[in-house]
Amino acid sequence: MPRQLHLSAALDSPGHFDAGHFADLARLAERATLDFVTLDDSYAPEPQRLDALATFARLAPDTRGIGLVPTVTTTHTEPFHTSISVNTLDWVSEGRAGWLVGVSDTEAQARAFGRKDVAPADVLWAEAADAAEVAARLWDSWEDDAEIRDVATGRFIDRDKLHHIDFEGPHFSVRGPSITPRPPQGRPVVAVAVAAADLAPDAPAGGRARVETAARYADVVLLDAPGRTARLAAATELRLRAGEGLRILARIDAALPDEAAAAALTAELSGGGAGVDGFHLVPADPARDLAAVADRVVPALRGRGLFRAGYTGRTLRDHLGLARPAGRYATAATNAFEVTR
Repeated sequence: MPRQLHLSAALDSPGHFDAGHFADLARLAERATLDFVTLDDSYAPEPQRLDALATFARLAPDTRGIGLVPTVTTTHTEPFHTSISVNTLDWVSEGRAGWLVGVSDTEAQARAFGRKDVAPADVLWAEAADAAEVAARLWDSWEDDAEIRDVATGRFIDRDKLHHIDFEGPHFSVRGPSITPRPPQGRPVVAVAVAAADLAPDAPAGGRARVETAARYADVVLLDAPGRTARLAAATELRLRAGEGLRILARIDAALPDEAAAAALTAELSGGGAGVDGFHLVPADPARDLAAVADRVVPALRGRGLFRAGYTGRTLRDHLGLARPAGRYATAATNAFEVTR
């Protein structure tokens, strides 16, 4: 049997501000049983857009299977707030949340937010790495069975199963613990976008720092690579740095105005990943193109045994074949605890 692909898609739609538009797109992606969808975000004044994380929190009750992976920017924000917000998305989606890590690297964004001056890209990605570390520790700071909810005794939590994270770094100092219970997935899926050029020996410092962040903290890499040869080389290097557990999805344009374009994309996807686990589709017209993916591309891939017939699990980690991580502060007995909520 051929190895099945992982597929995701971007919902970016500049100029749209109604939740119904994004809900329709998410349901199209869910009809295609894609692993997850992403939504970009930025502090830049143009183009105007909705907050990605808040939008996906609104869509969570309108969907049942699709993973929801908003861009959340670490620059100008505090990792404590980021961790709680992504954790909340994991709870309201019943385990379908992710976090596409982003940074703000322009003077215009720094002025728009007004918190601090713009910094070099390598500094921003080092800060993003610290934010990812803090978030992971905060997600682990509640053991899975920390909640007691004993009405008779009036005890809500077992305080011995809440842990201070005591993080001290150049960018943040965070004691913890979190104010929200451990996420349903243990830790929401973390994604980082990487370009093949970032892996070159002469890559700029910012690109190298982005790769280091991805190698250490990402569950999923969205890879930009110009062609199969570059894709294979970049994926091989990423796996050497991060291990075989990393899921690598190559970004691919998905403009599908007619049957010929849908057939061409199907052939491209069917041709094999050349070292990647699947593809992140970037539609030109999301409503049109995601409908074509659901109605033409995915059925063709299923016919070739290359894509799932339906969701077989309930969480984003299930879709991606990623294990639920053990809590770093918990005992072996607690790590065997199964979340049933």
